[in-house]
Amino acid sequence: MSAAAHRPVLRPGRLVGAALLLALVTAGLWLALPVAGAHAHAHASAAAVAGDVPEVGPHALALPPGGPQGPDGPDGGDSSVTVDLEGLTDKPGTSVAVLLTLTLLSLLPAIVLTCTSFTKILIVLGLTRNALGLQQTPPNQVLAGLALFLSLFIMAPVLSDINDAGLQPYLDGDKTSTQAWEDGIAPLRGFMLAQTDDEELELLTNVSGRELPETREDVAMSTLVPAFILSELEQAFVIGFIIFIPFLVIDIVVSGALMALGMMMMPPAMVSLPFKLLLFVLVNGWALIITALVGSYG
Repeated sequence: MSAAAHRPVLRPGRLVGAALLLALVTAGLWLALPVAGAHAHAHASAAAVAGDVPEVGPHALALPPGGPQGPDGPDGGDSSVTVDLEGLTDKPGTSVAVLLTLTLLSLLPAIVLTCTSFTKILIVLGLTRNALGLQQTPPNQVLAGLALFLSLFIMAPVLSDINDAGLQPYLDGDKTSTQAWEDGIAPLRGFMLAQTDDEELELLTNVSGRELPETREDVAMSTLVPAFILSELEQAFVIGFIIFIPFLVIDIVVSGALMALGMMMMPPAMVSLPFKLLLFVLVNGWALIITALVGSYG
Protein backbone atom coordinates (compact mmCIF):
# COMPACT_ATOMS: atom_id res chain seq x y z
CA MET A 1 0.00 0.00 0.00
CA SER A 2 1.19 3.53 -0.67
CA ALA A 3 1.72 6.28 1.97
CA ALA A 4 -1.23 8.22 0.60
CA ALA A 5 -3.58 5.42 1.67
CA HIS A 6 -2.81 6.02 5.43
CA ARG A 7 -3.41 9.81 5.42
CA PRO A 8 -6.59 10.96 7.31
CA VAL A 9 -9.29 12.28 5.07
CA LEU A 10 -11.09 15.48 6.25
CA ARG A 11 -14.76 14.98 5.58
CA PRO A 12 -17.23 17.88 5.31
CA GLY A 13 -19.49 16.43 7.98
CA ARG A 14 -16.78 16.47 10.60
CA LEU A 15 -15.84 20.08 9.79
CA VAL A 16 -19.38 21.25 10.23
CA GLY A 17 -19.70 19.44 13.58
CA ALA A 18 -16.48 20.99 14.94
CA ALA A 19 -17.58 24.47 13.91
CA LEU A 20 -20.93 24.08 15.66
CA LEU A 21 -19.24 22.84 18.85
CA LEU A 22 -16.87 25.84 18.90
CA ALA A 23 -19.78 28.25 18.41
CA LEU A 24 -21.71 26.70 21.32
CA VAL A 25 -18.73 26.98 23.68
CA THR A 26 -18.14 30.64 22.75
CA ALA A 27 -21.81 31.55 23.25
CA GLY A 28 -21.80 29.86 26.68
CA LEU A 29 -18.81 31.86 27.81
CA TRP A 30 -20.36 35.18 26.71
CA LEU A 31 -23.55 34.34 28.57
CA ALA A 32 -21.69 33.31 31.76
CA LEU A 33 -19.62 36.53 32.07
CA PRO A 34 -22.53 38.96 32.83
CA VAL A 35 -23.95 36.55 35.36
CA ALA A 36 -20.63 36.25 37.21
CA GLY A 37 -20.17 40.06 37.13
CA ALA A 38 -23.63 40.57 38.60
CA HIS A 39 -22.90 38.10 41.42
CA ALA A 40 -19.52 39.85 42.16
CA HIS A 41 -21.18 43.28 42.18
CA ALA A 42 -23.84 42.00 44.56
CA HIS A 43 -21.25 40.62 46.95
CA ALA A 44 -19.18 43.87 46.79
CA SER A 45 -22.28 46.00 47.48
CA ALA A 46 -23.20 43.86 50.47
CA ALA A 47 -19.66 44.17 51.89
CA ALA A 48 -19.64 47.93 51.37
CA VAL A 49 -22.98 48.32 53.14
CA ALA A 50 -21.72 46.20 56.03
CA GLY A 51 -18.73 48.54 56.36
CA ASP A 52 -16.05 45.95 55.62
CA VAL A 53 -14.84 47.02 52.19
CA PRO A 54 -15.51 50.33 50.43
CA GLU A 55 -17.41 49.84 47.18
CA VAL A 56 -15.76 50.99 43.99
CA GLY A 57 -16.83 51.04 40.40
CA PRO A 58 -19.55 52.66 38.34
CA HIS A 59 -22.34 51.14 40.47
CA ALA A 60 -20.78 52.06 43.83
CA LEU A 61 -23.08 53.27 46.55
CA ALA A 62 -23.09 57.03 47.16
CA LEU A 63 -21.50 57.55 50.58
CA PRO A 64 -21.29 60.95 52.29
CA PRO A 65 -17.88 62.69 51.84
CA GLY A 66 -15.65 62.90 54.85
CA GLY A 67 -12.23 64.38 55.60
CA PRO A 68 -9.28 62.54 57.08
CA GLN A 69 -9.75 61.48 60.62
CA GLY A 70 -6.87 62.05 63.01
CA PRO A 71 -5.92 59.80 65.90
CA ASP A 72 -7.85 60.03 69.10
CA GLY A 73 -6.36 61.58 72.20
CA PRO A 74 -5.18 59.63 75.23
CA ASP A 75 -8.65 59.89 76.79
CA GLY A 76 -10.53 58.96 73.67
CA GLY A 77 -11.24 62.56 72.68
CA ASP A 78 -9.95 64.57 69.75
CA SER A 79 -6.22 65.20 69.83
CA SER A 80 -4.81 68.66 69.02
CA VAL A 81 -1.31 69.89 68.17
CA THR A 82 -0.09 73.09 69.82
CA VAL A 83 2.93 75.01 68.51
CA ASP A 84 4.44 77.39 71.05
CA LEU A 85 6.15 80.36 69.38
CA GLU A 86 6.73 82.29 72.57
CA GLY A 87 10.32 83.45 72.94
CA LEU A 88 11.42 82.60 69.39
CA THR A 89 11.40 86.23 68.21
CA ASP A 90 12.91 87.74 71.34
CA LYS A 91 16.50 87.15 70.20
CA PRO A 92 18.14 85.90 66.99
CA GLY A 93 18.36 82.17 66.55
CA THR A 94 21.36 80.06 65.69
CA SER A 95 20.85 80.44 61.93
CA VAL A 96 20.80 84.24 62.19
CA ALA A 97 23.94 84.21 64.34
CA VAL A 98 25.71 81.98 61.79
CA LEU A 99 24.62 84.30 58.95
CA LEU A 100 25.97 87.34 60.81
CA THR A 101 29.26 85.55 61.46
CA LEU A 102 29.71 84.62 57.80
CA THR A 103 28.86 88.18 56.74
CA LEU A 104 31.43 89.64 59.13
CA LEU A 105 34.06 87.17 57.92
CA SER A 106 33.45 88.16 54.29
CA LEU A 107 33.69 91.87 55.16
CA LEU A 108 36.59 91.50 57.57
CA PRO A 109 39.41 92.31 55.08
CA ALA A 110 37.68 95.51 53.97
CA ILE A 111 36.98 96.53 57.57
CA VAL A 112 40.57 95.87 58.62
CA LEU A 113 42.04 97.82 55.70
CA THR A 114 39.74 100.84 55.92
CA CYS A 115 38.55 101.33 59.49
CA THR A 116 41.52 100.32 61.65
CA SER A 117 45.15 101.23 62.17
CA PHE A 118 46.34 98.35 59.97
CA THR A 119 47.02 100.53 56.91
CA LYS A 120 49.35 102.99 58.60
CA ILE A 121 51.25 100.32 60.54
CA LEU A 122 51.86 98.20 57.44
CA ILE A 123 53.07 101.19 55.40
CA VAL A 124 55.45 102.34 58.14
CA LEU A 125 56.92 98.85 58.50
CA GLY A 126 57.39 98.61 54.73
CA LEU A 127 59.13 101.99 54.59
CA THR A 128 61.41 100.94 57.43
CA ARG A 129 62.48 97.87 55.49
CA ASN A 130 63.19 100.01 52.41
CA ALA A 131 65.16 102.53 54.47
CA LEU A 132 67.41 99.75 55.71
CA GLY A 133 68.07 98.74 52.12
CA LEU A 134 66.55 95.29 52.56
CA GLN A 135 64.35 93.88 49.80
CA GLN A 136 62.64 90.82 51.28
CA THR A 137 63.78 90.82 54.90
CA PRO A 138 61.57 90.72 56.88
CA PRO A 139 59.20 89.05 54.36
CA ASN A 140 55.78 90.45 53.58
CA GLN A 141 53.99 87.79 55.64
CA VAL A 142 55.92 88.78 58.76
CA LEU A 143 55.21 92.47 58.28
CA ALA A 144 51.51 91.81 57.63
CA GLY A 145 51.25 89.57 60.70
CA LEU A 146 52.98 92.13 62.90
CA ALA A 147 50.74 94.90 61.56
CA LEU A 148 47.64 92.78 62.17
CA PHE A 149 48.44 92.00 65.79
CA LEU A 150 49.50 95.57 66.49
CA SER A 151 46.17 96.68 65.04
CA LEU A 152 44.32 94.29 67.33
CA PHE A 153 46.33 95.64 70.26
CA ILE A 154 45.45 99.23 69.38
CA MET A 155 41.81 98.51 68.50
CA ALA A 156 41.12 96.30 71.54
CA PRO A 157 39.30 99.01 73.54
CA VAL A 158 37.19 99.95 70.52
CA LEU A 159 36.29 96.33 69.78
CA SER A 160 35.35 95.80 73.41
CA ASP A 161 33.03 98.82 73.33
CA ILE A 162 31.44 97.59 70.10
CA ASN A 163 30.82 94.17 71.64
CA ASP A 164 29.32 95.61 74.84
CA ALA A 165 27.21 98.30 73.18
CA GLY A 166 25.89 96.53 70.10
CA LEU A 167 26.67 92.86 69.58
CA GLN A 168 25.87 91.31 72.96
CA PRO A 169 22.59 93.24 73.50
CA TYR A 170 21.46 92.18 70.03
CA LEU A 171 22.30 88.52 70.62
CA ASP A 172 20.48 88.67 73.97
CA GLY A 173 17.40 90.17 72.32
CA ASP A 174 17.58 93.49 74.21
CA LYS A 175 18.05 95.58 71.03
CA THR A 176 16.84 95.41 67.49
CA SER A 177 19.25 95.16 64.59
CA THR A 178 18.95 98.89 63.84
CA GLN A 179 19.59 99.91 67.44
CA ALA A 180 22.49 97.48 67.73
CA TRP A 181 24.06 98.87 64.54
CA GLU A 182 23.75 102.49 65.66
CA ASP A 183 25.11 101.79 69.15
CA GLY A 184 27.84 99.45 67.92
CA ILE A 185 29.19 101.75 65.22
CA ALA A 186 29.48 104.71 67.60
CA PRO A 187 32.83 103.61 69.19
CA LEU A 188 34.35 103.01 65.75
CA ARG A 189 33.15 106.41 64.54
CA GLY A 190 34.70 108.03 67.59
CA PHE A 191 38.02 106.32 66.90
CA MET A 192 38.10 107.38 63.25
CA LEU A 193 37.02 110.94 64.02
CA ALA A 194 39.81 111.28 66.58
CA GLN A 195 42.40 110.25 63.97
CA THR A 196 41.01 112.24 61.02
CA ASP A 197 42.00 115.81 60.27
CA ASP A 198 39.49 118.50 59.42
CA GLU A 199 41.17 119.13 56.07
CA GLU A 200 40.39 115.63 54.81
CA LEU A 201 36.79 115.84 56.00
CA GLU A 202 36.32 119.19 54.27
CA LEU A 203 38.05 117.95 51.10
CA LEU A 204 35.84 114.89 50.67
CA THR A 205 32.70 116.80 51.57
CA ASN A 206 33.44 119.40 48.89
CA VAL A 207 34.32 116.73 46.33
CA SER A 208 31.03 114.93 46.95
CA GLY A 209 29.08 118.17 46.54
CA ARG A 210 27.49 118.01 49.97
CA GLU A 211 27.09 120.75 52.50
CA LEU A 212 29.53 120.91 55.37
CA PRO A 213 28.03 119.43 58.54
CA GLU A 214 27.67 121.62 61.60
CA THR A 215 29.80 119.33 63.78
CA ARG A 216 32.27 116.54 63.21
CA GLU A 217 29.83 114.04 64.70
CA ASP A 218 27.38 114.72 61.87
CA VAL A 219 29.77 113.48 59.17
CA ALA A 220 28.42 110.52 57.23
CA MET A 221 30.27 107.21 57.25
CA SER A 222 30.69 107.36 53.47
CA THR A 223 32.74 110.55 53.97
CA LEU A 224 34.45 109.59 57.22
CA VAL A 225 35.99 106.32 56.02
CA PRO A 226 37.95 107.71 53.01
CA ALA A 227 38.94 110.79 55.03
CA PHE A 228 40.29 108.50 57.75
CA ILE A 229 42.29 106.51 55.17
CA LEU A 230 43.81 109.70 53.71
CA SER A 231 44.84 110.88 57.18
CA GLU A 232 46.42 107.48 57.89
CA LEU A 233 48.39 107.60 54.65
CA GLU A 234 49.64 111.11 55.36
CA GLN A 235 50.77 110.24 58.88
CA ALA A 236 52.43 107.04 57.65
CA PHE A 237 54.50 108.95 55.08
CA VAL A 238 55.52 111.53 57.69
CA ILE A 239 56.75 108.77 60.01
CA GLY A 240 58.51 107.08 57.09
CA PHE A 241 60.30 110.30 56.20
CA ILE A 242 61.59 110.63 59.76
CA ILE A 243 62.81 107.03 59.67
CA PHE A 244 64.61 107.57 56.36
CA ILE A 245 66.69 110.53 57.55
CA PRO A 246 69.36 108.72 59.67
CA PHE A 247 69.79 105.99 57.09
CA LEU A 248 70.09 108.57 54.33
CA VAL A 249 72.90 110.25 56.29
CA ILE A 250 74.73 106.94 56.53
CA ASP A 251 74.40 106.43 52.75
CA ILE A 252 75.81 109.92 52.05
CA VAL A 253 78.75 109.45 54.42
CA VAL A 254 79.61 106.05 52.95
CA SER A 255 79.34 107.32 49.38
CA GLY A 256 81.61 110.28 50.16
CA ALA A 257 84.15 108.01 51.84
CA LEU A 258 84.23 105.67 48.86
CA MET A 259 84.67 108.56 46.46
CA ALA A 260 87.54 109.95 48.56
CA LEU A 261 89.24 106.57 48.59
CA GLY A 262 88.78 106.15 44.85
CA MET A 263 86.64 103.08 45.29
CA MET A 264 84.04 104.16 42.78
CA MET A 265 83.38 100.60 41.63
CA MET A 266 82.32 99.55 45.11
CA PRO A 267 78.52 99.72 45.53
CA PRO A 268 77.73 102.12 48.39
CA ALA A 269 74.67 100.08 49.43
CA MET A 270 76.83 97.05 50.11
CA VAL A 271 79.07 99.04 52.46
CA SER A 272 76.35 101.06 54.16
CA LEU A 273 74.03 98.13 54.88
CA PRO A 274 76.06 96.75 57.83
CA PHE A 275 76.28 100.21 59.38
CA LYS A 276 72.52 100.68 58.99
CA LEU A 277 71.81 97.38 60.68
CA LEU A 278 74.25 98.19 63.46
CA LEU A 279 72.63 101.58 64.07
CA PHE A 280 69.13 100.09 63.97
CA VAL A 281 70.05 97.43 66.53
CA LEU A 282 71.92 99.83 68.83
CA VAL A 283 69.01 102.25 69.10
CA ASN A 284 66.48 99.38 69.37
CA GLY A 285 64.73 100.51 66.24
CA TRP A 286 61.75 98.13 66.30
CA ALA A 287 60.82 99.23 69.82
CA LEU A 288 61.05 102.90 68.82
CA ILE A 289 58.88 102.40 65.74
CA ILE A 290 56.22 100.39 67.57
CA THR A 291 56.19 102.91 70.42
CA ALA A 292 55.74 105.75 67.95
CA LEU A 293 52.93 103.92 66.11
CA VAL A 294 50.99 103.01 69.24
CA GLY A 295 51.54 106.48 70.70
CA SER A 296 50.16 108.13 67.57
CA TYR A 297 46.73 106.74 68.49
CA GLY A 298 46.75 108.16 72.00
